[in-house]
Order: sequence, then structure tokens, then C-alpha cells
Amino acid sequence: MKKKTFLAVGLAMMLCCFSSCNQQQAPANQTTVPKDFTISREVLMDKIKGGWAGQTIGCSYGGPTEFRYNGTMIQDYVTIPWPDGYIKWWYDTFPGLYDDVYMDLTFVEVFDRLGLDAPADSFAVAFANAGYTLWHANQAARYNILQGIMPPASGHWLNNPHADDIDYQIEADYAGLMSPGMPNAASAISDKIGHIMNYGDGWYGGVYVGAMYSLAFISDDIEFIVTEALKTIPEQSTYYQCMNDVIRWHKEFPNDWKRTWFECEKKWSQDIGCPDGVFVPLNIDAVINSAYIIIGLLYGEGDFYKTMDISTRCGQDSDCNPASAAGILGTMLGYSHIPEYWTKNLKEVEDINFAYTTISLNKTYQMSFDQAMQMIERNGGKIEGNDIVIACQQPVPVKYEKAFEGQYPTGKIAIDKNITDVGEVTFDGTSIVFKGYVKSPDQDYVAKAEMYIDGKLVETANLPASYVIRRNELFWKYQLPKGKHTVSFKWLNPIAGTSVMFGEALVYSDAPLQVAHR
Repeated sequence: MKKKTFLAVGLAMMLCCFSSCNQQQAPANQTTVPKDFTISREVLMDKIKGGWAGQTIGCSYGGPTEFRYNGTMIQDYVTIPWPDGYIKWWYDTFPGLYDDVYMDLTFVEVFDRLGLDAPADSFAVAFANAGYTLWHANQAARYNILQGIMPPASGHWLNNPHADDIDYQIEADYAGLMSPGMPNAASAISDKIGHIMNYGDGWYGGVYVGAMYSLAFISDDIEFIVTEALKTIPEQSTYYQCMNDVIRWHKEFPNDWKRTWFECEKKWSQDIGCPDGVFVPLNIDAVINSAYIIIGLLYGEGDFYKTMDISTRCGQDSDCNPASAAGILGTMLGYSHIPEYWTKNLKEVEDINFAYTTISLNKTYQMSFDQAMQMIERNGGKIEGNDIVIACQQPVPVKYEKAFEGQYPTGKIAIDKNITDVGEVTFDGTSIVFKGYVKSPDQDYVAKAEMYIDGKLVETANLPASYVIRRNELFWKYQLPKGKHTVSFKWLNPIAGTSVMFGEALVYSDAPLQVAHR
């Protein structure tokens, strides 16, 4: 009996060694993407599981802090809890926290159902008709699609005032996880799907995150992953310049993440697009929030908790940012190397479907693995028994595009009236965005209203009372001739007990407002 036990233990140790060694080892200080990379099926699955697990854990960890610390870091004395049963508690109490994940799963499910060549419209229709609540660029895109404005127009800034927001950045994980070692393949997926809801810097956030996930399969060097992935972004973009600054500041202040955070705030914290974030501390722009992801990755130094905690403590969208950072690091480490302290809570929910889906984490792991295998073969890789040979890709920049070019916020106009009492709104500038909402006891009601600018009909809009399919902003118009303009509205189908409430208007011009003080 003892002999059999000894032999069994020895065999188990040999198999374990074989499994862990059956992967090409990346150099400690990597400088280039290899031509090809060999990985075992077990290790590939372990890394895919690590990516999804890290994302879910990071989102849960940062959950209670989301947008509670805007324009300020979360100080060290602020404790962030991690009690037993925590992820299950979020699943049961506030499943909407996991919009980071179930948004991804919408796209994963379409790939699973229709294959790798599924058209953009299929993803757009699935996303627009899903039962979950959306915000910002996602909600603006949903409205556009349901009104017949399909991608890429649905994400373009002229149709979507939130085009630079974080939305695609938080849901691009799937693109990198299904494209191991192939960042350009991930970018191609993001081109098709990311333009459903974003444009310009908002789109670049998802491209960059996808590229970091992709490279995390073939490198154990965080600095290399962060730097090499940035090659997918055009250098002339604001997004590239901010990430490049963060990488440079990390080298300049290698032991002080707070100094890099502060430098980032000084130079890159302005938000000119999102109507909710202009002139206030809230910043849901992809640029600054991506910076917080890589601050966590660089200063976390490969430590799962430290990476997640720093990204959280940078503030703003402080559940989504640690979700991305922990997901990228989880891919690099693999599920089996995420400390049990964090995975213990996760294992309680791995067979539970995410809200609004029929997909659990365990299903997700397998679906993502199957899609990665297809992508590897499609892009020149080979499957040789248990070994998978990835034909790695040298990152190349995607196309350059810029949202809100020449748009400078100059002020707000308080309205706070029902459409019937708004009358005429006058402003001096080039663009205007009207915030507001429809309030009705009938959630199926859709207000129809016209906007006139300088006496000319500019738009007739459908304004649903339902929050799920609402229009984020009531009206907007960019790129008017510079000067004074008068705006008025006409409600075409008023009903009793219903109102179309205008909040405030955000005004832009073609240059920053200059005020001379004596």
C-alpha cells in the first residue's frame, strides 16, 4: 500500500510538473512579441478562467466605492471590505453591479450562436434588446439602435453625446480573452463591436484593454504588456498621450503611485463630452479611467490585491477599473495562481447565471475557451494534441478618430421646466445639449417632440417614458455656425399626467471661454 501511494504521489508530481512546464516561458524582462508561442490546453483554460475571475473579483471589490470618490483618491484609512460570501451577496442584492461582465456575455453569446463572422448588427440588436438597464454611451447606443441608427453611426459622437465615455472599455475583456497573443485580432473585433456605443478615445479604451488581455497570455512582464499594447493606439490621440505619460511617470516615480495619480489629475482630468461630467468632479471619460487601470497594473507589481486596490483607490469608476486591472493580471497569472483568499468567494457563484443571462462563470470559461481555439486556428495557429501553437501578432495601431473636435464647453443654462413652459432658449456658441427626462404613469408612452433652431425644424424625436429604452439626453445639436441661436420645442402628442422635463442645457463654442478680470 505504501509503495502504491509513493508511486501515485510521484506520478502526480511528474504530471503537475509537465502541466506547468508545457508552456513556452516568456523572458523576465520581455522586449518583443515572439513569432509564435506554445501553450497547453490546460494553461490556456487556466488563463481564460483567470481573466473572467479577476474581472468579477475586481468588480466586487470596488463595488461600494463606485463614483463615490470623484476627483480625489481613496485615502489609505478608508477600509474596503471583503467578508465571506461577498460576491454571492452582490449577486443577490445588486446584480446590476456586474454590468462589466454581463455586457461582455451578450457578445460572447452572439459569437457562440452565430460564429466568429457574426455581423455588427447582430451584436447591436442583441445588446439593444437585452433586459438590463444601461447608462451613458451604452444607453445612447441602445436608443439609437432601437430608432434605426445602426453601428457605427450609433456610437458616433454626433449621434451619441457619451461617445468618449468608458462604456466599451469595461466590456472589451472578451475580445482579448478570445484572442490570446493576437492583439490585432482583438482590435478587429473591437472595431466591429466597440463602435456600437463609442468613438474616438472612448473606443480606444476598449481597444487598449483588449490588447492588454491578449498579450497577458504570452508575457509575465506587466510593464511589457502595458507598453506593447499601447502600440495598438494612434500616437496622435489624446488617449495614447495620457497612457504614455502614465508609463513615463511610473518610471520617474516608481515607488509613488499617488504622485503619478496626481500628475494625471493635473494634466488629463478634464471631461468635455459626457453631459453629466462637464463642469463637475464626475469623470466617466475613458482616458482618465484607463489611466487608473494601468496605474494599478504598473504599481501593483504583479500582486493581485495590490493591483486591484490601487486601481480602486484612484477613484471615479472604481469598480470597473479594478475589474479590468484584475482581469488582465488574472489572465497573466492564471486562475490557479489567484490567491484562494479571493477565489473562495468566487467559487460560491461560478454555477449561478449572471443577471439577465443564462450564462454562469463556468459556462463562460468554456465558451471563451472554445472561441479562443477557433481564433487561434483562424489566425495561423496550430493545435497539436495537447499543445497549442499561437501565431503571435506584432501590435499595429488602429485608425485615428477624434470625438468632439473643436468643441469647448462654455457654460450651462438652467431650465428646470416642462416642455410646455420652456419657451425659447437662447445661447451664444456652436453646440448645445439638453438634459432631461419623460415622466409618465404609462411606461409604454413615447413622447414625440420637435426641436427648432433659429426658427427651422432640426429634429423630430421619439422620447420614451421607459427608463430601459429612454433617450439619455432629450435633444442636442453640434457644429452649428458660431453665434447667437434660439431654440424652441413643440410637443406633438401631450397626454394628461405626463411631462417632458428639461433640466439644464450644456453650451459649447469653438474656443474656450475667456474672462478678463481687472
